[in-house]
Order: sequence, then structure tokens, then C-alpha cells
Amino acid sequence: MSCQGSGQTREFCLDKLSPLSYYRSMFQPAKTSTFPTIQEVWELYRPDLLNVESQIQKTLASEVPIINQVALYILNSGGKRIRPLLMILSAKLCPSPTEDHVLLAAVIEFIHTATLLHDDVIDEGNLRRGRKTARTLWGNHASILVGDYLYATAVAQGLSLTNQEVNLGLQKACSQMIEGEMVQHVHNSDLEIRESDYLRIIQYKTASLIAASCYLGGIVSGGTPEQKESLYQFGQSLGIAFQVADDTLDYTAQKQRLGKTLGADLREGKVTLPLIHLLQKCSEVEKKEVIETFKSTDPSERKFDDILDLMHRHGSIEYAFSMARSYVQKAMGFLAPFAPSTHKSALRVVADYVVSRDH
Repeated sequence: MSCQGSGQTREFCLDKLSPLSYYRSMFQPAKTSTFPTIQEVWELYRPDLLNVESQIQKTLASEVPIINQVALYILNSGGKRIRPLLMILSAKLCPSPTEDHVLLAAVIEFIHTATLLHDDVIDEGNLRRGRKTARTLWGNHASILVGDYLYATAVAQGLSLTNQEVNLGLQKACSQMIEGEMVQHVHNSDLEIRESDYLRIIQYKTASLIAASCYLGGIVSGGTPEQKESLYQFGQSLGIAFQVADDTLDYTAQKQRLGKTLGADLREGKVTLPLIHLLQKCSEVEKKEVIETFKSTDPSERKFDDILDLMHRHGSIEYAFSMARSYVQKAMGFLAPFAPSTHKSALRVVADYVVSRDH
């Protein structure tokens, strides 16, 4: 098998798991005394994250037990709380941090969880984070309603701060997530989708809430207009990097670590960056094979492996990870208005983590 166009060795192409380790090593931040590891960041901000967890538990208090049961099932299913951590770090970068960011971090996590419940219904997903989805245990009806409940709870908690800028920030993020989902729906199974359309989808569907997490942290902590805008742009670029990396992991990560079936996007008709790049670079004969596999109602593992081989051969995986990394670098540029600090260093580590993680 040839590895032309990818810059990889033959050994990397033949071993399906080797390329991931290779690309991760490319994007792993150097360990220095200035920048801690991601594990050290989690530990350093553990007290703040525990306060967010307490806020989540306190706020989730429906008088209908099954609502709490379903919500807690997914809230406690192993999510990394990236968005709350980003809000905490963003708030601490600004001059007047308050405890309001704890409540808002819980609000953001409620909104994120609601989208997961709804997404699993839309995508007919059966596995998330290595566990059965709520829809497989309680049905679509319950999943939709609990998602709605979490949205309503998030709105109520946000309003309790009586801050119009906060309200508008939350409204903008929620509206854009819905718009992104609709644009994705329009382009579902669209093998002619352009890279720019793909980036627009993930900017709205994923990056908008991550951008809001950073921006709202700046609002409640007295950030200047320039600082708040910088935090928003940082979060938006980071959110794009996060989703590009996530979409690429769908083709490369180890199944037990990814927590879902490899190639799930392909089987669900989602055309993401690695596939877009492959269709642009492969031959007409190869393209015909890819299209046939994509349109198959149940592509075999062998067919999926063939597409993965083509992606390695044409450098599609490398291209996608490189784009993710470029957005991380762009994100870090937006932090220039902030003086060096532990919190700024931690943001850099979290940013690097979104493209170096393996699940």
C-alpha cells in the first residue's frame, strides 16, 4: 500500500492505531515549568469544579423523579466538564472574579446536556461515552422532554443573575446551536458539501457554546469590552478545533476509549472533514468506492477499513488534525490582551488538550 501525499511512512499506514499516536505526539505540548499538564490543571481547579458539581446537584430538583433520574444519568456519565473549566479560567483572567461564574458554569452544562439528549434522538444514537444512551433506556419521548426541562432550568438560572448581557449571550449560543443543527440536517449525506459549509456547521453547533462559556466568564468578572471579545473569539476558535479533532477521532480512536462505534459519523450519513478531504484528493475509481460504501445501509468493517486506508494514503487524517491545530494556535492569539498568569497558562494547556486527547 502506498502512502503518497501524506508524508507518512509505510509502517504508519499499515497499522491503523499507529497514526493516531503519531499525530498526538505532533500536537503534544512540551512540558515545561511554565505549562502544567492537563492532569495538573484539573487538580488545580478541582475546588472550583466541585462547586459547579454542587450547583448542578442543587439546581436539578424536579418533583418528577424520572426527570432527575434521566438528567443525572447523562450528567454523571463521564463528561470532562470542559465548558465549565473554560468558564472558570476565563473568569479568573478578568479583574473582578465573582462566584456568579459557578452558577453560569452549571447553566452551560445543563444546556450542553440538553443538546446531547436531543442529538441522540436525532441521530438515533445507541452509545455515548461508552454507555447506552438515555433514549435506549427511557425512549425518545423522555429524552426530548428531559432535554427541554434542562433548557428551561438553564434559562431560569441565567435570568436569576438579572444581567441582560448574560441573557443575550446565552440566547445567541442556543440560537446558533439550533441553526447549526438545521444546516447539518440540510447537508446530511451530502457528498458535495464544501469545507466552508462544514466549518460553518461546527462553528454554530459546537463552537458557539464553548465561545459563550468563555465570554460569559468575562462578563460576570468585570472584563473590558476588548477582553470579553477576545475570550469569545478564543472560545470560538477552540470550539472549532475541538469538533474537527472529535470528527477525526471518529475514524482513528480506539473504540473502547472513544465510547462509541468507530465510523459512526459515516454510518449516520455525516460528512466530516476527513471524508471531505478524501473526496477531493482521491481518484475517480477510489471516489466511486467511497460513495458506494457511504450509501450502503450497513457498510462492513472491511469496507470501513478500506476507507480508512484511503484516508491515510491521501493524508486526510493528517490534514484534519493539522487544521484542528491551526485553530488552537489561532485561539491562543486571542489571549494576547491578558497578562501572563497561571490561568492563561492553564487555558493554553486545555487548548492543546482538545487536539491531543484520544477520546
